[in-house]
Amino acid sequence: MLNIIKQLRQQTGIGISDCKKALDEAKGNITKAIEILRKKGGKIIVSKQNREIKHGLIEAYIHPGGKIGALIELGCETDFVARNEKFKTLAHDLVMQITATNPLYLAPEDIPKGIVEKEKEIIKEEFKNKKMKEEIMEKIIKGKLEKYYQEACLLKQPFIKDDKIKIEDLISKEIVKLGENIKIVRFTRYSLS
Repeated sequence: MLNIIKQLRQQTGIGISDCKKALDEAKGNITKAIEILRKKGGKIIVSKQNREIKHGLIEAYIHPGGKIGALIELGCETDFVARNEKFKTLAHDLVMQITATNPLYLAPEDIPKGIVEKEKEIIKEEFKNKKMKEEIMEKIIKGKLEKYYQEACLLKQPFIKDDKIKIEDLISKEIVKLGENIKIVRFTRYSLS
């Protein structure tokens, strides 16, 4: 049983006691245990979101050539997690993401309302000569805004190392693995023209 627990821990990065509980619940079936842990992961993230961020670190990245770089302040609950290699790796990956993609905002709710309204106007103008129902137009606007958010908002961007995962999901996975709330406090990107 100990080998199966170790194997599950290596696959998921989740604590030994949680792996043991999931395996007990799944009657030793690793596939079912992973499914159980994934379901619990969503509950863990929700329960951690309101916890206070008191620690963290500032990570910097300067792209070779010295013309582009970024800084990020990544927060967590304890100094123990702030010193953890997984947390440091997450901070480094995020600052590289910022350097590579140049997001303007952290999340869609950070975009000024006027900018979102302007984007909607541009989309409507693009389709003004095409006759379509209002609900179809609303779906088009929603889809185009989602695409805009993926470009402009860090949390909505596909991860540069694995474009099948969004940054917000990457952070959520680390919240589950490390057992603490993790938030991007702020970031900035510098570029020489």
